[in-house]
Amino acid sequence: MNAINPTQRTYKTLDDAYRFFNERLFSGRLPGCLITMQRSKKAYGYFAGGRFGSVDGHEVTDEIALNPSHFRSRTTEQSLSTLVHEMAHLEQHHYGKPSRVSYHNREWAQMMRAVGLIPSDTGAPGGREVGQKVSHYIEEGGPFARACAELMSKGFDTLYVELWGEGEAAKRRKKAASKTKYTCPACSVNAWAKPQTSLICGDCREPMEADEDEG
Repeated sequence: MNAINPTQRTYKTLDDAYRFFNERLFSGRLPGCLITMQRSKKAYGYFAGGRFGSVDGHEVTDEIALNPSHFRSRTTEQSLSTLVHEMAHLEQHHYGKPSRVSYHNREWAQMMRAVGLIPSDTGAPGGREVGQKVSHYIEEGGPFARACAELMSKGFDTLYVELWGEGEAAKRRKKAASKTKYTCPACSVNAWAKPQTSLICGDCREPMEADEDEG
């Protein structure tokens, strides 16, 4: 009997999901990208265009990162919606006009709505659709909801979740909470401080925003 390969299983699962949603929601026009799992941010995920490539420079690829720390507390549908959220950033990177780094503009919001994810800075109806930190909620019966249901019906291999107990997790959360990343919405400069600190960018005089859900 062949032993399970957790690494192969995890990344094949994510690659299969990427290719499926690319065909169903983006007409198959998105190029391949490097999917990684990152826990260094509080975000559910993020997109970085042209971040990796071959040593000789002949090949360049984008990155979509997902935060596995949230897989247990969210449904598989919600975790996969983050993948598609970042795929919309990738679509805009290649076929649209992105604004400054990590900014969610009107064009991106329209791309999100086209695939059945509604932008919202609160993650609920009524939130702002544009801004430095914008999440989303799933349109009931929309393109993503239907595609995700189809994928799940095909026996989608669910993602691994963390099994650490709450005691250990709480200790790590307490340590992580001692430092929060803040970003200026105007120039994207970063700073780190304790949670709920009021920071103002010295150059732009704009209030800096703490990292939140999706990138």
